[in-house]
Amino acid sequence: MGIGVSLFLLAVGAIFTFAVNGEPFGAVSIDTVGIILMIVGGLGLLLTLLFFGSSAPYRRDRTVVREERDVL
Repeated sequence: MGIGVSLFLLAVGAIFTFAVNGEPFGAVSIDTVGIILMIVGGLGLLLTLLFFGSSAPYRRDRTVVREERDVL
């Protein structure tokens, strides 16, 4: 899950939790679905930043210089 998907889930969850006032027919609450989406989006964002953020310093370009030795 990338940063874009995580932010999208956070936004949709916040809309369901704070902006939607109606209740659907059935046993599922819109507020509960919104909270679950926000938790999943937050965890996805955290994991994405941990995994992709920690590997950034190791992606530097390295130049290897090899010198030839004279064999006597």
